[in-house]
Amino acid sequence: MSPLLKLLSFIGLGLTVIPAFLVFAQIIKWNAYLAMMTVGTLLWFFTAPFWMKKET
Repeated sequence: MSPLLKLLSFIGLGLTVIPAFLVFAQIIKWNAYLAMMTVGTLLWFFTAPFWMKKET
């Protein structure tokens, strides 16, 4: 389960970083940027805490 969570987390992280550059280069429109950022942020915050837990 952890490799799948990591993959989904990094996809979400990519969806929060890459669209900013695409909008800056005028490759995508603002609405597409907002949609990708929202999906990426939600994906990151719902998957990353499960595999980034600190083991005590």
